[in-house]
Amino acid sequence: MRINRRRDRLPGTIISLVLFLAILAFTVLLLYTNLIPMKYIGVIFIGLLVFVALIRLLVLKFRKKIRFWTGSVLALLMLLVLGAVSFYIHKTVSSLDTITGVNKDTVEIGVYVMNNDSAQAIRDAAGYSFGILSELDRNNTDAALEQIYYEIGSEITTEEYGSLTEQADALTGGKCQAIILNSGYLDVLDQMNGYSGFSPQLRQIAAYKIESVVERKEPQTTVSPEGSPESADSSADAAVTDEIYTIYISGIDTRGDMTASSLSDVNIILTVNTRTKQILMVSTPRDYYVPLSISNGVPDKLTHAGIYGVNVCMDTLEMLYDIDINYYFRLNFGGFIKIIDALGGITINSDYDFDSKNVAGYHFNKGENMVNGEAALAFCRERYSFSEGDRQRGRNQMAVIQGVVNKITSPELLKNYLSVMDSLEGCFETNIPYETISSLVKDQLDKGGSWEVLSYSADGTGDNQKPYSMSQTAYVMVPDTATVDKARSLMQKVREGVMLSQADVARQ
Repeated sequence: MRINRRRDRLPGTIISLVLFLAILAFTVLLLYTNLIPMKYIGVIFIGLLVFVALIRLLVLKFRKKIRFWTGSVLALLMLLVLGAVSFYIHKTVSSLDTITGVNKDTVEIGVYVMNNDSAQAIRDAAGYSFGILSELDRNNTDAALEQIYYEIGSEITTEEYGSLTEQADALTGGKCQAIILNSGYLDVLDQMNGYSGFSPQLRQIAAYKIESVVERKEPQTTVSPEGSPESADSSADAAVTDEIYTIYISGIDTRGDMTASSLSDVNIILTVNTRTKQILMVSTPRDYYVPLSISNGVPDKLTHAGIYGVNVCMDTLEMLYDIDINYYFRLNFGGFIKIIDALGGITINSDYDFDSKNVAGYHFNKGENMVNGEAALAFCRERYSFSEGDRQRGRNQMAVIQGVVNKITSPELLKNYLSVMDSLEGCFETNIPYETISSLVKDQLDKGGSWEVLSYSADGTGDNQKPYSMSQTAYVMVPDTATVDKARSLMQKVREGVMLSQADVARQ
Protein backbone atom coordinates (compact mmCIF):
# COMPACT_ATOMS: atom_id res chain seq x y z
CA MET A 1 0.00 0.00 0.00
CA ARG A 2 2.87 2.36 0.85
CA ILE A 3 4.54 1.52 -2.48
CA ASN A 4 1.31 2.27 -4.36
CA ARG A 5 0.99 5.60 -2.56
CA ARG A 6 4.56 6.51 -3.54
CA ARG A 7 3.89 5.57 -7.14
CA ASP A 8 0.69 7.56 -7.02
CA ARG A 9 2.55 10.70 -5.93
CA LEU A 10 5.83 10.26 -7.87
CA PRO A 11 4.68 11.83 -11.21
CA GLY A 12 3.29 14.86 -9.41
CA THR A 13 6.46 15.25 -7.37
CA ILE A 14 8.59 15.18 -10.51
CA ILE A 15 6.38 17.75 -12.26
CA SER A 16 6.43 20.04 -9.22
CA LEU A 17 10.20 19.74 -8.85
CA VAL A 18 10.85 20.48 -12.55
CA LEU A 19 8.57 23.51 -12.41
CA PHE A 20 10.23 24.76 -9.21
CA LEU A 21 13.72 24.42 -10.72
CA ALA A 22 12.57 26.25 -13.85
CA ILE A 23 11.19 29.09 -11.73
CA LEU A 24 14.38 29.22 -9.70
CA ALA A 25 16.48 29.41 -12.89
CA PHE A 26 14.18 32.13 -14.27
CA THR A 27 14.57 34.18 -11.09
CA VAL A 28 18.35 33.86 -11.23
CA LEU A 29 18.20 35.07 -14.86
CA LEU A 30 16.19 38.13 -13.79
CA LEU A 31 18.78 38.89 -11.12
CA TYR A 32 21.61 38.43 -13.62
CA THR A 33 20.17 40.92 -16.12
CA ASN A 34 20.04 43.65 -13.46
CA LEU A 35 17.17 45.27 -15.40
CA ILE A 36 14.29 44.79 -12.96
CA PRO A 37 14.00 46.29 -9.44
CA MET A 38 14.40 43.80 -6.62
CA LYS A 39 10.90 44.43 -5.28
CA TYR A 40 9.41 43.32 -8.60
CA ILE A 41 11.63 40.27 -8.76
CA GLY A 42 10.45 39.37 -5.26
CA VAL A 43 6.80 39.74 -6.25
CA ILE A 44 7.37 37.65 -9.39
CA PHE A 45 9.14 34.92 -7.43
CA ILE A 46 6.45 34.75 -4.75
CA GLY A 47 3.72 34.69 -7.39
CA LEU A 48 5.44 31.84 -9.21
CA LEU A 49 5.86 29.91 -5.94
CA VAL A 50 2.13 30.25 -5.31
CA PHE A 51 1.56 28.88 -8.80
CA VAL A 52 3.88 25.92 -8.05
CA ALA A 53 1.93 25.23 -4.85
CA LEU A 54 -1.32 25.24 -6.85
CA ILE A 55 0.15 22.86 -9.41
CA ARG A 56 1.42 20.67 -6.59
CA LEU A 57 -2.10 20.35 -5.20
CA LEU A 58 -3.50 19.48 -8.63
CA VAL A 59 -0.90 16.83 -9.50
CA LEU A 60 -0.52 15.44 -5.98
CA LYS A 61 -2.25 12.15 -6.81
CA PHE A 62 -1.90 10.49 -10.19
CA ARG A 63 -5.09 8.45 -9.74
CA LYS A 64 -7.18 11.61 -9.75
CA LYS A 65 -6.90 11.87 -13.51
CA ILE A 66 -8.79 15.11 -14.22
CA ARG A 67 -6.97 17.13 -11.56
CA PHE A 68 -3.62 15.55 -12.45
CA TRP A 69 -3.85 16.27 -16.19
CA THR A 70 -5.22 19.76 -15.59
CA GLY A 71 -2.22 20.52 -13.39
CA SER A 72 0.15 18.91 -15.89
CA VAL A 73 -1.16 21.04 -18.76
CA LEU A 74 -0.91 24.20 -16.63
CA ALA A 75 2.66 23.28 -15.66
CA LEU A 76 3.57 22.71 -19.30
CA LEU A 77 2.08 26.05 -20.28
CA MET A 78 4.03 27.77 -17.53
CA LEU A 79 7.27 26.12 -18.68
CA LEU A 80 6.61 27.32 -22.21
CA VAL A 81 5.92 30.87 -20.99
CA LEU A 82 9.08 30.88 -18.84
CA GLY A 83 11.08 29.56 -21.78
CA ALA A 84 9.75 32.23 -24.16
CA VAL A 85 10.29 35.07 -21.69
CA SER A 86 13.79 33.77 -20.88
CA PHE A 87 14.62 33.75 -24.59
CA TYR A 88 13.50 37.38 -24.95
CA ILE A 89 15.52 38.38 -21.88
CA HIS A 90 18.60 36.58 -23.16
CA LYS A 91 18.24 38.27 -26.55
CA THR A 92 17.95 41.67 -24.89
CA VAL A 93 21.03 41.19 -22.72
CA SER A 94 23.03 39.75 -25.62
CA SER A 95 22.18 42.69 -27.89
CA LEU A 96 22.95 45.25 -25.19
CA ASP A 97 26.26 43.55 -24.43
CA THR A 98 27.18 43.80 -28.11
CA ILE A 99 26.45 47.50 -28.60
CA THR A 100 27.27 48.96 -25.18
CA GLY A 101 30.52 49.77 -23.46
CA VAL A 102 32.42 50.38 -26.72
CA ASN A 103 35.53 52.19 -25.48
CA LYS A 104 37.69 52.07 -28.61
CA ASP A 105 37.52 54.26 -31.67
CA THR A 106 38.87 53.11 -35.04
CA VAL A 107 40.20 55.20 -37.90
CA GLU A 108 40.96 53.42 -41.16
CA ILE A 109 44.10 54.47 -43.04
CA GLY A 110 44.14 53.11 -46.57
CA VAL A 111 46.92 52.61 -49.10
CA TYR A 112 45.69 53.47 -52.60
CA VAL A 113 47.04 53.07 -56.10
CA MET A 114 45.53 53.89 -59.49
CA ASN A 115 43.14 51.30 -60.92
CA ASN A 116 45.55 50.29 -63.67
CA ASP A 117 48.48 49.74 -61.27
CA SER A 118 49.84 46.19 -61.10
CA ALA A 119 50.22 46.13 -57.29
CA GLN A 120 47.64 43.94 -55.57
CA ALA A 121 48.98 44.11 -52.00
CA ILE A 122 51.28 46.29 -49.94
CA ARG A 123 54.25 43.95 -50.51
CA ASP A 124 53.89 44.46 -54.26
CA ALA A 125 54.40 48.19 -53.70
CA ALA A 126 57.47 47.93 -51.44
CA GLY A 127 59.62 49.88 -53.91
CA TYR A 128 57.04 52.59 -54.60
CA SER A 129 57.12 56.22 -53.54
CA PHE A 130 54.21 56.81 -51.15
CA GLY A 131 52.53 60.22 -50.96
CA ILE A 132 51.52 61.28 -47.45
CA LEU A 133 50.05 64.44 -45.95
CA SER A 134 52.62 66.53 -44.10
CA GLU A 135 50.27 67.75 -41.35
CA LEU A 136 46.66 66.65 -41.77
CA ASP A 137 45.95 63.56 -39.66
CA ARG A 138 49.68 63.00 -39.32
CA ASN A 139 49.50 60.97 -36.09
CA ASN A 140 47.30 58.33 -37.72
CA THR A 141 49.48 58.32 -40.85
CA ASP A 142 52.61 57.72 -38.77
CA ALA A 143 50.86 54.88 -36.93
CA ALA A 144 50.00 53.30 -40.28
CA LEU A 145 53.60 53.70 -41.47
CA GLU A 146 54.76 51.72 -38.44
CA GLN A 147 52.36 48.90 -39.31
CA ILE A 148 53.56 48.93 -42.93
CA TYR A 149 57.18 48.67 -41.74
CA TYR A 150 56.42 45.58 -39.67
CA GLU A 151 54.43 44.03 -42.52
CA ILE A 152 57.03 44.38 -45.28
CA GLY A 153 60.12 44.37 -43.06
CA SER A 154 61.70 47.59 -44.31
CA GLU A 155 61.22 51.34 -44.53
CA ILE A 156 59.32 52.78 -47.48
CA THR A 157 59.98 55.95 -49.45
CA THR A 158 57.57 58.76 -48.68
CA GLU A 159 56.89 62.17 -50.19
CA GLU A 160 55.05 64.79 -48.15
CA TYR A 161 52.30 67.01 -49.53
CA GLY A 162 50.66 69.98 -47.87
CA SER A 163 47.08 69.39 -48.98
CA LEU A 164 44.66 66.76 -50.20
CA THR A 165 44.63 68.18 -53.72
CA GLU A 166 48.44 68.21 -53.93
CA GLN A 167 48.54 64.59 -52.80
CA ALA A 168 45.81 63.59 -55.28
CA ASP A 169 47.53 65.44 -58.13
CA ALA A 170 50.84 63.76 -57.30
CA LEU A 171 49.27 60.32 -57.64
CA THR A 172 47.40 61.02 -60.87
CA GLY A 173 50.44 62.87 -62.29
CA GLY A 174 52.84 60.01 -61.53
CA LYS A 175 54.97 61.88 -58.97
CA CYS A 176 54.21 59.06 -56.50
CA GLN A 177 52.93 55.56 -57.16
CA ALA A 178 50.71 55.20 -54.07
CA ILE A 179 49.16 57.36 -51.37
CA ILE A 180 48.51 56.72 -47.70
CA LEU A 181 45.29 58.40 -46.66
CA ASN A 182 42.56 58.40 -44.03
CA SER A 183 39.67 56.76 -45.89
CA GLY A 184 37.34 59.49 -44.65
CA TYR A 185 39.18 62.05 -46.78
CA LEU A 186 37.83 60.41 -49.94
CA ASP A 187 34.42 61.84 -49.08
CA VAL A 188 36.00 65.27 -48.66
CA LEU A 189 37.72 65.06 -52.04
CA ASP A 190 34.44 64.06 -53.68
CA GLN A 191 32.99 67.39 -52.51
CA MET A 192 35.80 69.50 -53.96
CA ASN A 193 35.70 71.17 -57.37
CA GLY A 194 37.59 69.12 -59.92
CA TYR A 195 37.99 66.04 -57.70
CA SER A 196 34.54 64.43 -57.65
CA GLY A 197 35.85 61.71 -59.99
CA PHE A 198 39.06 61.05 -58.08
CA SER A 199 38.06 58.22 -55.73
CA PRO A 200 36.62 55.97 -58.53
CA GLN A 201 40.11 55.97 -60.08
CA LEU A 202 41.63 54.42 -56.96
CA ARG A 203 42.10 50.86 -55.80
CA GLN A 204 42.87 50.04 -52.17
CA ILE A 205 45.72 47.58 -51.68
CA ALA A 206 45.92 47.74 -47.87
CA ALA A 207 44.02 49.09 -44.88
CA TYR A 208 45.23 49.69 -41.35
CA LYS A 209 43.02 50.14 -38.30
CA ILE A 210 44.31 52.76 -35.88
CA GLU A 211 42.59 52.43 -32.51
CA SER A 212 42.28 54.97 -29.75
CA VAL A 213 40.50 54.91 -26.40
CA VAL A 214 37.21 56.82 -26.28
CA GLU A 215 37.41 59.13 -23.31
CA ARG A 216 34.41 59.13 -20.98
CA LYS A 217 33.64 61.84 -18.48
CA GLU A 218 31.70 60.99 -15.35
CA PRO A 219 28.05 62.13 -15.43
CA GLN A 220 27.05 65.00 -13.19
CA THR A 221 25.41 64.08 -9.89
CA THR A 222 22.63 66.32 -8.65
CA VAL A 223 22.16 67.08 -4.99
CA SER A 224 18.66 66.94 -3.60
CA PRO A 225 17.57 69.65 -1.19
CA GLU A 226 18.15 68.59 2.40
CA GLY A 227 15.08 66.94 3.84
CA SER A 228 13.58 65.98 0.46
CA PRO A 229 12.52 62.37 -0.07
CA GLU A 230 15.42 61.79 -2.46
CA SER A 231 18.04 62.96 0.01
CA ALA A 232 17.20 60.16 2.40
CA ASP A 233 17.77 57.50 -0.29
CA SER A 234 21.41 56.47 -0.33
CA SER A 235 21.01 53.25 -2.30
CA ALA A 236 23.23 52.48 -5.28
CA ASP A 237 20.26 52.80 -7.62
CA ALA A 238 19.45 56.24 -6.28
CA ALA A 239 23.03 57.39 -6.85
CA VAL A 240 22.81 56.36 -10.48
CA THR A 241 19.45 57.94 -11.18
CA ASP A 242 20.44 61.22 -9.53
CA GLU A 243 22.81 61.85 -12.41
CA ILE A 244 22.56 64.18 -15.39
CA TYR A 245 23.70 62.75 -18.69
CA THR A 246 25.01 64.60 -21.72
CA ILE A 247 25.07 62.30 -24.74
CA TYR A 248 26.37 62.91 -28.25
CA ILE A 249 24.46 61.29 -31.14
CA SER A 250 26.45 60.89 -34.34
CA GLY A 251 24.99 59.77 -37.64
CA ILE A 252 27.84 58.79 -39.95
CA ASP A 253 27.63 58.99 -43.71
CA THR A 254 28.23 55.37 -44.62
CA ARG A 255 26.13 52.30 -45.34
CA GLY A 256 28.98 49.92 -44.57
CA ASP A 257 30.40 48.67 -41.27
CA MET A 258 30.59 50.90 -38.23
CA THR A 259 33.62 53.14 -38.59
CA ALA A 260 34.77 56.44 -37.20
CA SER A 261 36.50 57.42 -40.45
CA SER A 262 33.48 59.05 -42.01
CA LEU A 263 31.71 62.36 -42.20
CA SER A 264 29.43 62.96 -39.24
CA ASP A 265 26.23 64.22 -40.85
CA VAL A 266 24.09 64.11 -37.69
CA ASN A 267 25.39 65.96 -34.64
CA ILE A 268 22.88 66.06 -31.81
CA ILE A 269 23.53 66.58 -28.12
CA LEU A 270 21.07 65.09 -25.63
CA THR A 271 20.89 66.59 -22.16
CA VAL A 272 19.05 64.07 -20.00
CA ASN A 273 17.78 64.82 -16.52
CA THR A 274 16.58 61.55 -15.00
CA ARG A 275 15.03 63.32 -12.02
CA THR A 276 12.78 65.70 -13.97
CA LYS A 277 12.42 63.22 -16.87
CA GLN A 278 13.18 65.90 -19.40
CA ILE A 279 15.40 65.51 -22.46
CA LEU A 280 16.70 68.39 -24.53
CA MET A 281 17.95 67.69 -28.07
CA VAL A 282 20.28 70.31 -29.53
CA SER A 283 21.16 69.96 -33.20
CA THR A 284 24.30 71.53 -34.64
CA PRO A 285 24.45 71.95 -38.45
CA ARG A 286 26.94 69.69 -40.23
CA ASP A 287 28.55 72.65 -42.03
CA TYR A 288 29.07 74.67 -38.84
CA TYR A 289 32.40 76.48 -39.24
CA VAL A 290 34.18 75.87 -35.94
CA PRO A 291 37.71 74.99 -34.78
CA LEU A 292 38.21 71.26 -34.33
CA SER A 293 39.94 70.03 -31.22
CA ILE A 294 42.94 68.98 -33.37
CA SER A 295 43.11 71.94 -35.77
CA ASN A 296 45.02 74.40 -33.56
CA GLY A 297 42.27 76.97 -33.78
CA VAL A 298 41.73 76.74 -37.55
CA PRO A 299 38.00 76.44 -38.34
CA ASP A 300 36.60 73.48 -40.24
CA LYS A 301 33.21 72.04 -41.07
CA LEU A 302 31.82 70.16 -38.08
CA THR A 303 31.04 67.16 -40.29
CA HIS A 304 34.78 66.72 -40.96
CA ALA A 305 35.39 66.01 -37.28
CA GLY A 306 34.03 62.50 -37.92
CA ILE A 307 37.02 61.78 -40.17
CA TYR A 308 39.30 61.94 -37.14
CA GLY A 309 37.08 59.88 -34.84
CA VAL A 310 34.31 60.25 -32.33
CA ASN A 311 36.68 61.75 -29.73
CA VAL A 312 37.32 64.74 -31.99
CA CYS A 313 33.57 65.15 -32.60
CA MET A 314 32.82 65.23 -28.89
CA ASP A 315 35.81 67.42 -28.00
CA THR A 316 34.86 69.92 -30.70
CA LEU A 317 31.27 70.20 -29.48
CA GLU A 318 32.49 70.50 -25.90
CA MET A 319 34.60 73.47 -26.99
CA LEU A 320 31.69 75.04 -28.86
CA TYR A 321 29.15 74.77 -26.03
CA ASP A 322 31.52 74.74 -23.03
CA ILE A 323 30.11 71.47 -21.72
CA ASP A 324 31.28 67.96 -20.81
CA ILE A 325 29.90 65.11 -22.90
CA ASN A 326 29.63 61.83 -21.00
CA TYR A 327 28.69 59.30 -23.66
CA TYR A 328 28.00 58.85 -27.34
CA PHE A 329 25.65 56.91 -29.59
CA ARG A 330 26.82 56.26 -33.14
CA LEU A 331 24.63 55.02 -35.98
CA ASN A 332 25.38 54.56 -39.65
CA PHE A 333 22.80 55.22 -42.35
CA GLY A 334 22.50 51.56 -43.29
CA GLY A 335 21.71 50.72 -39.67
CA PHE A 336 19.28 53.62 -39.52
CA ILE A 337 17.16 51.99 -42.25
CA LYS A 338 17.34 48.55 -40.62
CA ILE A 339 16.21 49.75 -37.20
CA ILE A 340 13.21 51.72 -38.49
CA ASP A 341 12.12 48.86 -40.75
CA ALA A 342 12.50 46.46 -37.82
CA LEU A 343 10.19 48.73 -35.81
CA GLY A 344 7.59 48.39 -38.55
CA GLY A 345 8.05 52.03 -39.56
CA ILE A 346 7.62 55.19 -37.51
CA THR A 347 5.44 58.29 -37.51
CA ILE A 348 7.27 61.58 -38.05
CA ASN A 349 5.90 65.09 -37.80
CA SER A 350 6.94 67.34 -40.69
CA ASP A 351 7.01 71.12 -40.45
CA TYR A 352 6.42 71.42 -44.20
CA ASP A 353 4.75 69.82 -47.19
CA PHE A 354 7.60 68.90 -49.59
CA ASP A 355 9.05 66.46 -52.11
CA SER A 356 12.45 64.94 -51.50
CA LYS A 357 14.91 66.27 -54.08
CA ASN A 358 17.93 64.16 -53.23
CA VAL A 359 15.96 60.90 -53.42
CA ALA A 360 13.21 60.56 -56.02
CA GLY A 361 9.75 59.37 -55.17
CA TYR A 362 9.17 60.60 -51.63
CA HIS A 363 6.55 63.16 -50.69
CA PHE A 364 5.98 64.33 -47.12
CA ASN A 365 2.87 66.07 -45.87
CA LYS A 366 2.86 68.78 -43.27
CA GLY A 367 2.00 67.04 -40.02
CA GLU A 368 2.16 63.29 -39.41
CA ASN A 369 3.72 60.88 -41.91
CA MET A 370 4.07 57.11 -41.56
CA VAL A 371 7.45 56.18 -43.07
CA ASN A 372 9.73 53.17 -43.53
CA GLY A 373 13.52 53.26 -43.16
CA GLU A 374 14.35 54.53 -46.66
CA ALA A 375 11.73 57.29 -46.47
CA ALA A 376 12.90 58.32 -43.00
CA LEU A 377 16.48 58.53 -44.28
CA ALA A 378 15.34 60.70 -47.20
CA PHE A 379 13.47 62.91 -44.71
CA CYS A 380 16.63 63.20 -42.59
CA ARG A 381 18.95 64.05 -45.45
CA GLU A 382 16.78 66.52 -47.38
CA ARG A 383 17.84 70.16 -47.31
CA TYR A 384 17.31 71.51 -50.84
CA SER A 385 13.55 71.77 -50.40
CA PHE A 386 13.86 74.29 -47.58
CA SER A 387 14.82 77.93 -47.56
CA GLU A 388 16.61 77.23 -44.27
CA GLY A 389 18.48 74.30 -45.79
CA ASP A 390 20.70 72.55 -43.27
CA ARG A 391 18.93 74.19 -40.35
CA GLN A 392 15.67 72.46 -41.25
CA ARG A 393 17.49 69.22 -41.91
CA GLY A 394 18.70 69.26 -38.31
CA ARG A 395 15.13 69.78 -37.10
CA ASN A 396 13.95 66.91 -39.28
CA GLN A 397 16.63 64.64 -37.84
CA MET A 398 15.36 65.39 -34.35
CA ALA A 399 11.79 64.73 -35.53
CA VAL A 400 12.87 61.27 -36.66
CA ILE A 401 14.55 60.60 -33.31
CA GLN A 402 11.32 61.63 -31.61
CA GLY A 403 9.42 59.21 -33.86
CA VAL A 404 11.75 56.37 -32.93
CA VAL A 405 11.42 57.19 -29.21
CA ASN A 406 7.62 57.23 -29.51
CA LYS A 407 7.63 53.82 -31.21
CA ILE A 408 10.00 52.04 -28.84
CA THR A 409 8.09 53.33 -25.79
CA SER A 410 4.75 52.10 -27.16
CA PRO A 411 3.25 48.59 -26.81
CA GLU A 412 3.74 48.14 -30.57
CA LEU A 413 7.42 47.43 -29.90
CA LEU A 414 6.50 43.97 -28.62
CA LYS A 415 5.31 42.91 -32.08
CA ASN A 416 8.74 43.49 -33.60
CA TYR A 417 10.94 43.11 -30.55
CA LEU A 418 13.27 40.37 -31.79
CA SER A 419 13.82 41.98 -35.19
CA VAL A 420 14.62 45.29 -33.48
CA MET A 421 17.22 43.59 -31.28
CA ASP A 422 18.75 41.91 -34.34
CA SER A 423 18.89 45.22 -36.21
CA LEU A 424 21.05 46.88 -33.55
CA GLU A 425 24.10 44.67 -34.00
CA GLY A 426 26.69 45.92 -36.44
CA CYS A 427 25.09 49.30 -37.11
CA PHE A 428 24.74 50.92 -33.73
CA GLU A 429 27.15 51.34 -30.86
CA THR A 430 27.61 53.34 -27.68
CA ASN A 431 30.13 53.68 -24.90
CA ILE A 432 27.39 53.80 -22.27
CA PRO A 433 28.09 50.86 -19.93
CA TYR A 434 25.50 48.12 -19.66
CA GLU A 435 25.30 48.79 -15.92
CA THR A 436 24.25 52.38 -16.52
CA ILE A 437 21.52 51.39 -18.98
CA SER A 438 20.23 48.70 -16.63
CA SER A 439 20.10 51.18 -13.74
CA LEU A 440 18.09 53.64 -15.82
CA VAL A 441 15.70 50.89 -16.91
CA LYS A 442 15.20 49.82 -13.29
CA ASP A 443 14.54 53.37 -12.24
CA GLN A 444 11.95 53.82 -14.99
CA LEU A 445 10.19 50.57 -14.02
CA ASP A 446 10.32 51.54 -10.37
CA LYS A 447 9.09 55.12 -10.61
CA GLY A 448 7.26 55.14 -13.94
CA GLY A 449 6.23 58.43 -15.49
CA SER A 450 6.53 59.78 -19.01
CA TRP A 451 9.45 61.65 -20.52
CA GLU A 452 9.25 65.06 -22.18
CA VAL A 453 11.50 65.61 -25.20
CA LEU A 454 12.24 69.15 -26.43
CA SER A 455 14.43 70.23 -29.32
CA TYR A 456 16.46 73.27 -30.31
CA SER A 457 18.76 74.02 -33.27
CA ALA A 458 21.83 76.20 -33.39
CA ASP A 459 21.82 78.57 -36.36
CA GLY A 460 24.25 80.48 -38.53
CA THR A 461 24.93 82.32 -41.78
CA GLY A 462 26.08 80.75 -45.03
CA ASP A 463 29.51 81.73 -46.34
CA ASN A 464 32.42 80.45 -48.45
CA GLN A 465 35.64 79.76 -46.54
CA LYS A 466 38.62 77.41 -46.74
CA PRO A 467 38.11 74.71 -44.05
CA TYR A 468 41.01 73.08 -42.21
CA SER A 469 40.47 69.71 -43.92
CA MET A 470 40.10 71.09 -47.45
CA SER A 471 42.40 72.67 -49.99
CA GLN A 472 39.89 75.10 -51.47
CA THR A 473 36.97 77.24 -50.41
CA ALA A 474 33.63 75.58 -49.76
CA TYR A 475 30.22 76.38 -48.35
CA VAL A 476 30.24 76.69 -44.57
CA MET A 477 27.87 78.02 -41.93
CA VAL A 478 29.31 80.70 -39.69
CA PRO A 479 27.81 80.22 -36.20
CA ASP A 480 25.21 82.64 -34.86
CA THR A 481 26.66 83.14 -31.39
CA ALA A 482 23.27 84.12 -30.00
CA THR A 483 21.83 80.68 -30.83
CA VAL A 484 24.96 78.95 -29.50
CA ASP A 485 24.63 80.88 -26.25
CA LYS A 486 20.94 80.05 -26.02
CA ALA A 487 21.63 76.35 -26.62
CA ARG A 488 24.27 76.43 -23.88
CA SER A 489 21.81 78.15 -21.52
CA LEU A 490 19.03 75.65 -22.27
CA MET A 491 21.35 72.70 -21.60
CA GLN A 492 22.41 74.24 -18.31
CA LYS A 493 18.79 74.76 -17.24
CA VAL A 494 17.95 71.11 -17.93
CA ARG A 495 20.99 70.03 -15.90
CA GLU A 496 19.84 72.26 -13.04
CA GLY A 497 16.35 70.73 -13.10
CA VAL A 498 14.53 73.75 -14.53
CA MET A 499 11.47 72.51 -16.42
CA LEU A 500 11.54 73.98 -19.93
CA SER A 501 8.46 74.58 -22.06
CA GLN A 502 7.95 74.60 -25.82
CA ALA A 503 8.03 78.39 -25.65
CA ASP A 504 11.57 78.25 -24.22
CA VAL A 505 12.89 76.34 -27.24
CA ALA A 506 10.78 78.04 -29.90
CA ARG A 507 12.52 79.66 -32.83
CA GLN A 508 12.52 83.42 -32.65
